[in-house]
Amino acid sequence: MSVSPSTPAPSPVSASAQVPTQAELLDFVRRSAADTELIASLPLDPEGRTWVRLEGPGGSEAWLIGWPPGTGTGWHDHADSVGAFTTAAGELKENSLTARLPSDGWKTLELTDGVDRERRLPAGKGRSFGNHHVHEVLNDSTEEHAISVHAYYPPLPQIRRYSRTGQVLRLEHVERPEDWQ
Repeated sequence: MSVSPSTPAPSPVSASAQVPTQAELLDFVRRSAADTELIASLPLDPEGRTWVRLEGPGGSEAWLIGWPPGTGTGWHDHADSVGAFTTAAGELKENSLTARLPSDGWKTLELTDGVDRERRLPAGKGRSFGNHHVHEVLNDSTEEHAISVHAYYPPLPQIRRYSRTGQVLRLEHVERPEDWQ
């Protein structure tokens, strides 16, 4: 993975806004993804994801992310943060769980049938999600980079990483902001 220098983008939400809603986060990532100059400014690495931190609305945390072919996040959640993301170039796939998982106190869960969802998000498409949303995001293209814009509120307190084998989901470790900034 490589880290690109940070270039804050202007926040499209007024200074009077206190806490951005999921709809406002989705609006921000959609408008940012449509900013061709911003998207073109992201250096792309053929081997690993690249990212630039953006200034999100209402104190949210936002990122512009480049995805080389065949890369993904692995299963994770964003703890107590709500969020949104939109694909700006290429196509991303999101696998997610419809089941609400306990927030703490477990290491292994057996998932029931029917909890899996798959979404294809070509350029211009995005979604918002609530807290404790468990998903993985992938660029499963073999040839084309994808670029996306993400926003979270409150700024990410942690990311919980999971492994999955069949219907068994295991909490592997917890990352804190100092691990990725």
